[in-house]
Amino acid sequence: MPRIARQISSTKVYHIILRGNDKQDIFYDEQDYSKFLKIMRKTKETYQYKIYVYCLMTNHVHLVIYDENNQISKMIQSIAISYSSYFSKKYSKEGHLFQNRFLSKNVETKQYLYRLCKYIHQNPLKARISTIEDYKWSSYREFIYGEKIINSEFILSIFGQTKKEAIENFILFHSYEEKTINEEVEYEIIDKLTDEQVKEKIQKKLNIKDVREIRTYNKKIRDERIYELKNIKGTSKTQLSRILGINRKVIERAMKD
Repeated sequence: MPRIARQISSTKVYHIILRGNDKQDIFYDEQDYSKFLKIMRKTKETYQYKIYVYCLMTNHVHLVIYDENNQISKMIQSIAISYSSYFSKKYSKEGHLFQNRFLSKNVETKQYLYRLCKYIHQNPLKARISTIEDYKWSSYREFIYGEKIINSEFILSIFGQTKKEAIENFILFHSYEEKTINEEVEYEIIDKLTDEQVKEKIQKKLNIKDVREIRTYNKKIRDERIYELKNIKGTSKTQLSRILGINRKVIERAMKD
């Protein structure tokens, strides 16, 4: 089956997730993280794109970039090839370091952008490896103490009219956990299932032929059946809502512990 072409963002802003093949670690020590940032800086100069947000985690990378010239595939491929070459030589590793195709999601609104910014910066905190403030391998500290690789002006402009005000609001905003975007982003990080694959899993799990018959059950039975779908990996409440023909809010309520 041919690959689906990536959709071009109307804002030219993208959330990129680059992850290790089979979820393997891609950073072993500080030199590795530093090397990746150097490669990003070099490709940024070559392809003339802007980095709004980044966070390097042990086995994956989050980037939010502004790609005015629609060269997203070339620039990410350049980063991946350069870092893979470095990694292979250093650790005498063979085979693919990164998953074959990077994930990208269009960022179409300012509201989504600043929520995404917080979600990405909170990755080390959620992984329980560091506070947001102390983590060396994200863009958070660059927003506060000065740019090294990012272009902070646009995002800071969302938080205030003066730089001082913007930074204060930026810090305050990051002190609250970002929950509303978690499922959507984490859904991108794991291997996504197609609608047909999800239907097959539901049919097998609930021993039914037509997944939409769940809509005809009384509320108690319907919610029990929906709750049984909670641990299906590779799907989301939005996708389940579409497949089952049931309002997302109903699914959210039914899946609460």
